[in-house]
Amino acid sequence: MSFATTARRVPWDMIVILVLAAALRLTALGLKAPHFDEGVNGWFADRLRETGTFIYTADNFHGPWHSYTVFLSQELLGRNVWSLRIPAVVASLLCIPVIFLFARWFGRTAIRWAALAFALSPACVFYGRYSIHEPWFVLFTILGTWGVLALWRERDRAGLWAAALGLTGMILNKETTLIHGGALVISAGVFAAWSKVLPVRPPMLRATERGWTLHDARIVMMVATFLYVFFYSGNFFNPSGLLGPLEAITAWTKTGIAANGHEKATYELVPFVNYYWLALLARYEWPALLGLVWSVRYAWPSSAVPRLTAIFAAGVLLAYSLVPYKTPWCMVSLIWPWFLFFGALLALIRRPWNLLLGGVLLGVSLGMTLRLNFFDYENDAEPYVYVQTYRDIETLTVPLLTLAKADPRRAMTVGAIYLESYYPLPWILGDFPNIGYYGGKIPEKFPAADFHVIETANADELRAKLGASFVERQFHLRSGVEECSVFFSRELLEALETLPSMPPPRRGEP
Repeated sequence: MSFATTARRVPWDMIVILVLAAALRLTALGLKAPHFDEGVNGWFADRLRETGTFIYTADNFHGPWHSYTVFLSQELLGRNVWSLRIPAVVASLLCIPVIFLFARWFGRTAIRWAALAFALSPACVFYGRYSIHEPWFVLFTILGTWGVLALWRERDRAGLWAAALGLTGMILNKETTLIHGGALVISAGVFAAWSKVLPVRPPMLRATERGWTLHDARIVMMVATFLYVFFYSGNFFNPSGLLGPLEAITAWTKTGIAANGHEKATYELVPFVNYYWLALLARYEWPALLGLVWSVRYAWPSSAVPRLTAIFAAGVLLAYSLVPYKTPWCMVSLIWPWFLFFGALLALIRRPWNLLLGGVLLGVSLGMTLRLNFFDYENDAEPYVYVQTYRDIETLTVPLLTLAKADPRRAMTVGAIYLESYYPLPWILGDFPNIGYYGGKIPEKFPAADFHVIETANADELRAKLGASFVERQFHLRSGVEECSVFFSRELLEALETLPSMPPPRRGEP
């Protein structure tokens, strides 16, 4: 086989888009301070390392998969912000080759535009740089959806594996599997009913022979069952965790209804009509918004797979709009089908008009992505920037991390933190075993510590107890938490001043 023939078989379009996506997701990955949820996820990975197992609890809602990937990353790369976030970056990047699988129904040109829109999307990049479950959930959702469609239309073995592994991965990551699975089932019924009114065109032609055997199905079931049992049982050390997803669905149903402070009432026109997700699309995601509008076209005579996909995407949007509990990173779970329709529209428009329209919309996406991720990443006026930790936290963390880096014995420094909401500190300071977290109160038995942290408004009692032997400094943790004060012992600060000049450690590096 000649070099030219081999080169033609290389998916250069996908590779170029992957390189661009990787550049946006990996550049200055440690720029933001760890988010509250990132600190929680890092803490779970640390517990996995210490105990050798993952103890799943229903009130955590999210499954064990992400914790295991963070654990593996930290074992390979050390405990730092990069290793904390690399698994989410990998998941976000893997979405792109899976999106290319849809070319069999949407065409290669449409999928190039769709994958490029995903690569540049403000939401997909912003949350693809966060150590949260969403990038993995999106990856498995796309894979599972493709698998179901492939089983339906092509009846091939690849579809069987993709559907099973996609669904298993969704269950291993988030309780919102119920929304997406339910939407897919309901959308199939809506599709069947609507297709009797306005038939699909061209008429549906399924594969006449099944491409998989019952033996294949048994193997797939065994693999899926093993993955479920392994991860939810905490690698076989916590059998009670196997019932966790069922308990989580019950708990999450109550949480989703209650909203727990995450409701978006300002976007509610009338009861049960909330346009929060549409507002985010209009502000940040112009290609996806165009794709959403164009997806309506598939209500009229159209091919089968795009019509079913459009109904499914609309059902997921409706479900997320009805649930009061709304956090902006769920956008990445909603947005990906509309990129397919954005690409489908541009594939229909003749050159150079499709290049002009696509270039303008994707240029806007790129500009917003660059601004959000590298300049306004802790600007609370941006809806995507949601309870983000401020870099001001380094007022507390950098002195401690710098001392420990110069002298590992300093990791034994004793600390007392009296904040009611204190994450991501337990992960950032995870190598300091002698730090106590006391909620929002100073205990009756006052701890003898080298530093103390409290909200500034509640610091009078602490000032009186510590006197002149401690130095007070203020910092802001994040929105929703009042200004904080850290009291460093003079001995600790003097030790810091005696260190030779050296760059501070990377944010979050122990």
